[in-house]
Amino acid sequence: MSKSTAKKIQAIRGMNDLLPSDSPRWQFFETTVRQLMHRYGFDEIRTPIVEQTALFARSIGEVTDIVEKEMYTFDDRNGDSLTLRPEGTASCVRAAMENGLLYNQTQRLWYQGPMFRHERPQKGRYRQFHQVGVETYGFEGPDIDAEVILLSARLWRELGLLEHVTLELNSLGSTEARAAYREKLVAYFEQHHDVLDEDSKRRLTSNPLRILDSKNPAMAEMLNAAPQLMDHLDNESQEHFEQLKAMLDAANIAYVVNPRLVRGLDYYCRTVFEWTTTALGSQGTVCAGGRYDGLVEQLGGKPTPAVGFAMGIERLVLLLETLNLVPDAALGGCDVYLLPMDDNATVAALTLAEQLRSELPALRLQLHCGGGSFKSRMKKADKSSAPIAVLLGEDEMAANVVTLKFLREAREQQRVARDELAATLGELVSH
Repeated sequence: MSKSTAKKIQAIRGMNDLLPSDSPRWQFFETTVRQLMHRYGFDEIRTPIVEQTALFARSIGEVTDIVEKEMYTFDDRNGDSLTLRPEGTASCVRAAMENGLLYNQTQRLWYQGPMFRHERPQKGRYRQFHQVGVETYGFEGPDIDAEVILLSARLWRELGLLEHVTLELNSLGSTEARAAYREKLVAYFEQHHDVLDEDSKRRLTSNPLRILDSKNPAMAEMLNAAPQLMDHLDNESQEHFEQLKAMLDAANIAYVVNPRLVRGLDYYCRTVFEWTTTALGSQGTVCAGGRYDGLVEQLGGKPTPAVGFAMGIERLVLLLETLNLVPDAALGGCDVYLLPMDDNATVAALTLAEQLRSELPALRLQLHCGGGSFKSRMKKADKSSAPIAVLLGEDEMAANVVTLKFLREAREQQRVARDELAATLGELVSH
């Protein structure tokens, strides 16, 4: 096949490139998250993107949509079944168990990275998507539930999003209480079998609590009249939930108790929560989490209380962009464009650029490379978005000075002695 007729290779559907024009918004969000985790005393953990399939089948649940329909699963050359991770909690638990992080100790961990689910791509939701997650281990009381919620609330506050999101809370109770409730719920749904859609009928025997989460308007009236889990909680879970609400009240965190909030993964118990927004159109979840006290034991470890959350970076970056909340200073570009006026000044400009980078570590300096006429060099300086161009030609080199040209304001260009350049630029460019 000739080069002219060869079919161009394109990205896989739902797996998108992050272009240089997009990166600054992501970096702004990720930097804010990283600094916040550091301030709360959380340690970063990084796990592989490929795990044994059994890890997700056992933790998420064999009959969840993720395991049944969405996982990228394949056999490797040894015949082992492997899966691209669809979420981060199971991998975090596996890593903590395998590396002895849970033995007689508590952990506050966080991670970020790509996850993979084969679902219908839509704006802000892709087949390769990125999450930030928090996982804590070894804390039984509601105070850690409150802290991870407060951490997420502080993130919204620092990003300018707090007034655009709503916190929804529920409690799923203990495993035993949920099993008893499940029997009542199934009996109720069977009485209204003709109202259930096909998806709900399929879930009736496998995961009936998920029916409560249905958005089908034809089922809304029937679901609103369904038995509520909150009325069937065990006493310990009820007390845990009341204490959590009191802590959030004391911290002035507004919330809505949503008795139909169940979460889609099998491992949750007691506290579950979601932060939702309507700023992207229809109501959407931007952060979700809760307790999963039984998961460590389910994966072969000792009983270990655990609570965490995950948030989708794509949707949050889209939200920041939609609401115009990313500061201009975070949107990239450079502060200074250093321009040798002709090829004779190339070496001197290269040397000067390195000197300035040493003296002004925070300076974003771009050096002109690639030659060209003086006119074309100035065009590239203007295109760089830098407010200042530093010009270096034969006259400047002979006099040991540079010429500063202001590209974004009507201001006379000026000559500055080489030994005063760093100080001058430091005053002109604020960070």
